[in-house]
Amino acid sequence: MQFMKILVTGANGYIGSKVVKCLCNKGVDVIACDLASDNVDKRAKFIYFDILNFGNINLYKKFDEPDVCLHLAWRDGFKHFSETHMLDFSSHYNLLLNLVSNGLKKLCVMGTMHEIGYYEGAVDENTCCNPTNLYGISKNALRESTRILCQKFGCIWLWLRAFYIYGNDEYGQSVFSKLKLAANKGAKEFNLTSGNNCFDFIEINRLAELICLTLLQDEVFGIINVCSGKPVSLKTKILDYVKKNHININLNWGTFPERESESPCIYGNNTKIQSILDRFNN
Repeated sequence: MQFMKILVTGANGYIGSKVVKCLCNKGVDVIACDLASDNVDKRAKFIYFDILNFGNINLYKKFDEPDVCLHLAWRDGFKHFSETHMLDFSSHYNLLLNLVSNGLKKLCVMGTMHEIGYYEGAVDENTCCNPTNLYGISKNALRESTRILCQKFGCIWLWLRAFYIYGNDEYGQSVFSKLKLAANKGAKEFNLTSGNNCFDFIEINRLAELICLTLLQDEVFGIINVCSGKPVSLKTKILDYVKKNHININLNWGTFPERESESPCIYGNNTKIQSILDRFNN
């Protein structure tokens, strides 16, 4: 692998801390940017920086002219109707505009399945988006605007979509995190939906590994679903999780109704991420 310098925004976060560690393990020169460094691998060069508030400075030079920027930073990612998503949008765009217009050659941004909205079946890069919450709307707008931005300046553009992320449960907000927290507090019962809806699950460390490999290759670009490509019911996944983690708690299926905005079955077409894996495995 050729020497690379990668800037990671949101480096202290749920996904970012795992990606930084993975990149460091692969010998990458990592510039980690965030407002805190508690979870950032010490091998990375940490820069305290508020991406939502910066003056008239050349960020490409400030971050030591990285080969790639992985933009993960985002406020209230688990609060899908928070107004901060819309209020922060222009700041995210200005950050990336500053980097790209000043010389960045490769931009990779973390997207979300929430850009899609309600959809049944396999999602690919041509699937129409109709987001139903503020998180999805703002990410959808950032995807379209950064695609145009990169075209204008000749910057390589990658947009990564994950679907249902779990793991690293002390920090996550998934049903798995809530289940583990309830068990740790000694709860005897845990209420759930029917569990029949199917999702594309990916464990956080596996996600970090796939993101790293995507950053380190130069043949597959555009929208990339970082996923398993296999729909699995929530019930199946929770039962497996309970068994593997030796959780003793009574699961009350069907206590909550399914969300109307949630598809009975949505998953990613993983053709592109699989082609990346094949390149590293051959």
